Amino acid sequence: MIDTQIFQDKTAVYYTLGCKLNFSETSTIGRMLQEAGVRTARRGEKADICVVNTCSVTEVADKKCRQAIHRLVRQHPGAFVVVTGCYAQLKPEDVAKIDGVDVVLGAEQKKDLLKYLGNLQKHGAGEAHTSALKDIRSFVPSCSRGDRTRFFLKVQDGCDYFCSYCTIPFARGRSRNGSIASIVEQARQAVAEGGKEIVLTGVNIGDFGRSTGETFFDLVKALDGVEGVERYRISSIEPNLLTDEIIDFVAQSRRFMPHFHIPLQAGCDEVLKLMRRRYDTALFASKIERIRMRMPDAFIGVDVIVGTRGETEEYFERSYDFLSGLDVTQLHVFSYSERPGTQALKIDYAVPPQEKHRRSQRLLELSDGKLRAFYARHIGQTVPVLLERSKPGMPMHGFTPNYIRVEVPHDDTLDNQVVPVRLGDFNADASALEGVILTAGKERSL
Repeated sequence: MIDTQIFQDKTAVYYTLGCKLNFSETSTIGRMLQEAGVRTARRGEKADICVVNTCSVTEVADKKCRQAIHRLVRQHPGAFVVVTGCYAQLKPEDVAKIDGVDVVLGAEQKKDLLKYLGNLQKHGAGEAHTSALKDIRSFVPSCSRGDRTRFFLKVQDGCDYFCSYCTIPFARGRSRNGSIASIVEQARQAVAEGGKEIVLTGVNIGDFGRSTGETFFDLVKALDGVEGVERYRISSIEPNLLTDEIIDFVAQSRRFMPHFHIPLQAGCDEVLKLMRRRYDTALFASKIERIRMRMPDAFIGVDVIVGTRGETEEYFERSYDFLSGLDVTQLHVFSYSERPGTQALKIDYAVPPQEKHRRSQRLLELSDGKLRAFYARHIGQTVPVLLERSKPGMPMHGFTPNYIRVEVPHDDTLDNQVVPVRLGDFNADASALEGVILTAGKERSL
């Protein structure tokens, strides 16, 4: 039994890198510490505990993790430093050697954090505790809001795909999930805490059901019946797992938003084979076509990796042409990063760094054009926007059902409220559309 009295009046800071799943898990850690009596440190206040949730999707991500740890150690001298997440799981010895780190927790040992914080005593440098890194087979549920309006509901973890360039299966383990009943109960709890929008997160959420004999479509239908939830969003889902029945269900659902994030990774079949992806461009294009047929105004984000091993200039041009002709909203562009232990290292032809950069810039310019055109064609429409809190005096932001970012005048009473907004022109930096709030017959604009 842990004596929580030792945590009273203690403070903590949290730093998260990587995906929405990490943000969900960090906020769950924050809730656990809060329930034990730990409060979040105020800006400029020295913390007693630092929690860093890491990512390891690229070498750049590893570097950012190390930099974040060093920075927090400097900013909070004497704090008890806990590092978790994918980088901690893949390279625990490297993380443990970082000066100031006390505990390295694996992907499924976050629930044991209080045990390791038991006496809040610092170890010597290089003596971080790492014995918790042993089991990535269990599923630990997570549904938290943290500092955001939206709740992030972890429905699945791990991946069985072993794409040639990816280390995530080694960091997160095999695909697994909780039961639909348990996840529905977490959604109800989010509603009880005031949640209006829930984002479904996981490593490979379309593979939901491996542990329980259920399906992701079963889960979607069950969650759609939870009263009080106004919006669900499906985070990244593999194109081969995004079934027509899921698309058709979202199209007629009042709660599931017309918003998809689908990893393509390459618009060239030869490169997809080198990546060991489980689809081709024809299948991907058919999914986009079906979404557009059922939901013409849906937001469709697409992940693309440039410069992977074997991606010749010809293959890249094929990919660019495919993406150019694809009716999607935005490209999330990543430069390929070589990861130790992956099969991609056996592929001939490594793309030079400067060529990766050139290709990335071309795709980013293509993405900017697509996103701007998508926003522009909605100017003048009146749509419901879920507003999020902002700093006093600063404009509030929110999102339409199809994920258009909107900027409106600050009003604390509208935090976490869905209000009708008429969409105006782009704001100064073109990151959002300026909106006019329409409430009780009145208009409020920037």
